[in-house]
Amino acid sequence: MTMSRPFRITLVVTCAVVLLYLILPILIIAPMSFSAARFLTFPPPALSLRWYQEYVGNPAWMQSTRVTLTVAVLTVVIATPLGVAAAYAISQSKWRIMRLIHMTLLLPLVVPIIITAVGIFFVFAKVGLAATMTGLVLANVMLGLPYVVISVAAGLQSFDATQEMVARSLGMNRLRSFFVVTLPQIKPSVIAGGIFAFISAMDETIVALFISGGQYQPLTKRMFTALRDEIDPTIAAISTLMTAVSFMLVLIATSRSKTSA
Repeated sequence: MTMSRPFRITLVVTCAVVLLYLILPILIIAPMSFSAARFLTFPPPALSLRWYQEYVGNPAWMQSTRVTLTVAVLTVVIATPLGVAAAYAISQSKWRIMRLIHMTLLLPLVVPIIITAVGIFFVFAKVGLAATMTGLVLANVMLGLPYVVISVAAGLQSFDATQEMVARSLGMNRLRSFFVVTLPQIKPSVIAGGIFAFISAMDETIVALFISGGQYQPLTKRMFTALRDEIDPTIAAISTLMTAVSFMLVLIATSRSKTSA
């Protein structure tokens, strides 16, 4: 069934309008980050790298950057193998309980983030994990795990499980056959899941507002706190950098997914 020309034009125009609406904040924030003005103004009266230099030269911002990167990296290191193991177990098992486990692992994507943040805060406050690096990492592992599970599960669906069965029939145990046969073929999906877990940990704000504090404040919380005191153009510079990093990582994940396909 072919679409009529007016329908195609309407569809293209609608998609263009939606995309423009989505990227409009970026088209405003990015130019303002290069402004020479003391306050956020659009369009900028003059161009300058002043606010990027302010960000790099500020010890408080650098401390938050180190916390954010540390949390994001540790989240990937922990969430990726856990997500791969969970997705593999779900795809291989015929037990009905696995469907319940699968749904449970995806709950962080379904439950409103504010409810999740309140629950995490009460639990962490009781066990002494609030305002700690360990608490930040564990919270972000929980939030990033669904992305790994979804990505790896999609990769396993396109993988021919017969190849692993052949390897096991030739004497390999399940663990070795997974690492030798299965993992190399689903590697792009694993990498994509890890990248999305990294982005999730780097951009998380709501949970960080509840459980971070002291020297363990990620960039997102420090930015939110700074907005209450003064609308500093440094925030526009940081937002632009974080958007650029996220965009490049998404491009890498997308290219990996196309390679696996």
